[in-house]
Amino acid sequence: MKFQTIFKTHVNCATESEIFQHFQSTLTDSINLWNYFVDWQKVLRNFHQIEINLNTLNYLVGKDNIEQEFRQLLQHYPQIIHAIPILIACRTSSFQILTDYPNGSLSYKNFNLTTKKLKNRTSLTEADIDDIVEFVKNTGILDLFKNKTIKSIPDYVLGIEVGLDSNGRKNRGGKTMETIVENLISTICQENNFLFMSQATSQKIQAEWNIHVQVDKSSRRFDFAIKNQTSLYLVEANFYGGGGSKLKATAGEYKTLFDLISRQGHKFIWITDGLGWKTTLRPLEETFQYIDYTLNLNMAGSGLLAELIKQNL
Repeated sequence: MKFQTIFKTHVNCATESEIFQHFQSTLTDSINLWNYFVDWQKVLRNFHQIEINLNTLNYLVGKDNIEQEFRQLLQHYPQIIHAIPILIACRTSSFQILTDYPNGSLSYKNFNLTTKKLKNRTSLTEADIDDIVEFVKNTGILDLFKNKTIKSIPDYVLGIEVGLDSNGRKNRGGKTMETIVENLISTICQENNFLFMSQATSQKIQAEWNIHVQVDKSSRRFDFAIKNQTSLYLVEANFYGGGGSKLKATAGEYKTLFDLISRQGHKFIWITDGLGWKTTLRPLEETFQYIDYTLNLNMAGSGLLAELIKQNL
């Protein structure tokens, strides 16, 4: 940490030790916005893509001779196979199933649930239909439809889409952090006539600002780049609500990145937050002391980030 007098002004800290204590004591436990729970636009977009097929399949609910009815649907509406994978909460359409394993000898069967198998044909072959029926029957879906355990296939699939979308909550936390920091940076740059870009690559910085940035890997993409009158600031932002070994590696990575950026005469700021850091304080403190500026959201929003850039610190 490069101590500056502005820390006394904005967070009432007079030493590096006090700044780190302030940092860890003001970590926030949540940055969840309303869209953290369900990304309804994504859910409904996925749902509408197969809604017609789902309504066609809904014909099967409660049918006694459901296997024969399903065969007839496949004969007349082969495109309904596109909706089958989501019935078992899968995004893929090809499956390799272990069908037998006597004496350690493994036997597999492949199932391809796409209409690509039609090629130049307009209908499924009997062999295709046999495979599809075997797959849907053995995964238990036909029994659910026959017994009316599921009364509405579209409603059932909408629920599956909501469930699958919950897997994206971790990524949404990271995107929310970027959104919050971008809003802060955008305001600072507008008020001070600075330039900034998000998702800044070396090529993009060179093309737009004619500044060369050497990177450690071709895929390196900085969350933000800020250009004031004299310097280039490269900013990384992340949020960790939970602990884990990744945090230690992340802290080490930013020490290395700081060295690379500093040698080129550019400046680096790391904005990170989340109570996950409480489980990895020692590696965090080492990085905190090593690189010039590590801020959390409380500190960045206190005016510190703006002053660091305005004063070219």
